[in-house]
Amino acid sequence: MKVRIKTIVILFFSSLVMLTSCRKEETEFIETPPEDNLEANSLVADLMLRTVTNDGSNDNILDLANCFNIKFPVTVTANSINVAINNEEDYYMVESIFDEDYTDINNLDISFPITIVNSDFSEDTINSMSELIANANNCNGENVADNDIECIDFMYPFSASKFNTNNELIVTETFTNDKELYSFIEAIDTNDITSINFPISVQLSDGTVSEINSLSELESTIANEQNTCDEDDDYDYDDDDCNDCTPELLEDFLTGCQDWYTDKVRQDDINYNDVYDGYDFNFFTDGTVTAFWNSTSASGTWSTIGTGNNMSVLIDIPALTFCNNNWELQEITTNGVTKIDLRINNEDRLRYRNTCN
Repeated sequence: MKVRIKTIVILFFSSLVMLTSCRKEETEFIETPPEDNLEANSLVADLMLRTVTNDGSNDNILDLANCFNIKFPVTVTANSINVAINNEEDYYMVESIFDEDYTDINNLDISFPITIVNSDFSEDTINSMSELIANANNCNGENVADNDIECIDFMYPFSASKFNTNNELIVTETFTNDKELYSFIEAIDTNDITSINFPISVQLSDGTVSEINSLSELESTIANEQNTCDEDDDYDYDDDDCNDCTPELLEDFLTGCQDWYTDKVRQDDINYNDVYDGYDFNFFTDGTVTAFWNSTSASGTWSTIGTGNNMSVLIDIPALTFCNNNWELQEITTNGVTKIDLRINNEDRLRYRNTCN
């Protein structure tokens, strides 16, 4: 809403006791704004801009690029299966197809043209894979530090007011997403006196919500939180699927179902998917595990430590060497078939399956 009323200007500059104040004093006031004014190119403005920068790493399964993402909708072919991607949840369909491929050689074809959304929310049309790769090469590489801050998020809506000293216009804008706030901050110039209408709320990387009541508090909060999380700027799209995994959850699955079997076995980057075909594995709460096949059996031990995406599962069945390792728990899925995926650096892999839910 824009208002062009002299009296509002007078109230806005209440610190100027009389309208007859000298021109020099008025200029000095504008050039030295109060602490609660958001100045162009200030530290807090830079931190805010970096926080609302478009994060391009969420669709790395498609483009292997951290500085842009592909605009919805987009159609891809994953291992010969057509997938229509209309939102972020659909990335999981591509991941599931890749997980189910028994050769572990994954191919993705994108139906061009597509539109990419850059870090500043500008858009470009891409007509071929070579164009997409050329744009991706302009991004920082895998896990290389970049400018965006992903460990803290603004919670919407909230508003800000801007007074322009040249045209004497007061503007109030309400923000509902990062793109709107990014455009607002980027447009602030030296003739603007801008203030955030506090309080506002931000969400930290651990999920907690914090109320912010001033620019100085906002600046210190973003500065303190900016490196508190893994921004996941790698290309291992499936390396963080176990956020809620616990040793107790894994034990409930493994000991609660009988006759697990393996469908993926890989050692030293060589597939042995059929090596344990027909073997049934049973895990017990006392830390023992047994395998049965063709009237033959073998036994060993299993244990787990850690939690979330940092869980390790130690399996030791002396007679079955391809099972034995200190595995990293990749994920637990229960979509009709329960799958427990164990890996080491995406080179060695062991996955147990069971129809028990």
